[in-house]
Amino acid sequence: MAPSLRPASPVHSAGPAPVPVVKRRTAALSVVSNSGLIFLKVVAGTITGSVAILTEAVHSSIDLVASVVAFFSIRKADEPADESHRYGHEKVENLSAAIEAILILVGSAAIAFQAIRRLAGHGHVHTVGLGIAVVGFSLVVNLIVSAVIARNARATDSAALEGDAAHLRTDAMTSAAVLIGLALVSITGAQWIDPVVALAVAAAIVVTAVRLLSLSSRVLVDEALPPEEVDAVREAVEGFGPRGLVGYHELRTRRAGARRHIDLHVQFRQGTSLEDAHRIAHELQDVITERLDRADVLIHLEPEDRVRPGEVLDSVRADGPSRARQPGPRRG
Repeated sequence: MAPSLRPASPVHSAGPAPVPVVKRRTAALSVVSNSGLIFLKVVAGTITGSVAILTEAVHSSIDLVASVVAFFSIRKADEPADESHRYGHEKVENLSAAIEAILILVGSAAIAFQAIRRLAGHGHVHTVGLGIAVVGFSLVVNLIVSAVIARNARATDSAALEGDAAHLRTDAMTSAAVLIGLALVSITGAQWIDPVVALAVAAAIVVTAVRLLSLSSRVLVDEALPPEEVDAVREAVEGFGPRGLVGYHELRTRRAGARRHIDLHVQFRQGTSLEDAHRIAHELQDVITERLDRADVLIHLEPEDRVRPGEVLDSVRADGPSRARQPGPRRG
């Protein structure tokens, strides 16, 4: 019986995975924080009659939905690749960030609607002291929690946590604006200040939402990595000119959640054995993953005659055609 053949493993490497426990605990912190603040704001808004506080409660409710989405998306993104998702599930985080951005926009629309109704003469603010106390407490909580989430988002490179942090920062910003508005209402007695502040807050929230939606959408449509990261890959490849590489092309990069995907074709000097080329390619992968955290690198090996005009490595071009055609080491 002829021996069965197994497909050779590709020249493929991956950097260290994000720490899932940190991400999940951070997302859970956001859920707990928003749940408590919603209760306080609804009670304070009902007692004071402040449209700004009630719209703050609406905003926090949307934050809670976003936090729940982020929590479950992080759990899904950390699942390993399977037969249906060969590149893994990391993009779920970017989808979550896009959903959070849309929810922020919905929240800003709700705030603007309520503010316009108040400007039209529906209701007035009373028991301002309680409102100031609750909004002040909310501001402090959101600043602390958003700082913790933002720090962990940077540490784990999590798009979902970054979106969650952006949500809470906008909530803190709205709380600060509402606090100023309530103070002015208390001092001047001018009821129109409350809804005007709410409208200003809604406009600021829209800016944050558009920025977050833009960032997440770029990843979802496979935009290339930032120029400085692509340059780091090119520099790594150029550094292997003396090791037998003569050129490269088809360099493609993209991102999915915290993972960077990089693939390229490299051409080896004539006479380089497959074993040597395979070993050198793995060493090149190691260099790239050292320069770019959480990188998944795939390299396709090609002979020297596949080099296209203008794709010769600078180090090889500097040594002239004779170096480019010089036979490489052979195994006996």
